Amino acid sequence: MDLSLKGMSETDIDAVLRIEKAIYAFPWTLGNFNDCLVAGYRCHVLIGDDKLIGYGVQMLILDEVHLLNLTVALDFQKKGMGKALLNFLIDDALEHQANKMILEVRRTNLAAIFLYESFGFNQIGLRKNYYPAHLGREDAIVMEMVL
Repeated sequence: MDLSLKGMSETDIDAVLRIEKAIYAFPWTLGNFNDCLVAGYRCHVLIGDDKLIGYGVQMLILDEVHLLNLTVALDFQKKGMGKALLNFLIDDALEHQANKMILEVRRTNLAAIFLYESFGFNQIGLRKNYYPAHLGREDAIVMEMVL
């Protein structure tokens, strides 16, 4: 599959929201994505064979990048697309002279944790009750990778 990364635009938001709502029980909203675009966050979409198949949102803070969202469409999961997208986002962070990347991940999202660990992310903390869940709230593992 021919993969590329491009900056997210307003015209991508409908496709991004369809993926977001299909993947997450508590998805980001149109407002969340619009706010990220307006704020100048590093918002990208992963294109595979001319189709939007994933996206990532990063916030650049001085020499650090905070990965806020990395999502791959359900039909393209477990096919190396998450790894490809994370590679693209790391390259983007390096281009902006970031020296570390941090993120939060649901404690129960073992596939994502495995992906991040395979790239060299390490757990540096825990945010209690960070994410909404069906029965209350769920903890987030805070992970960091030195670039």
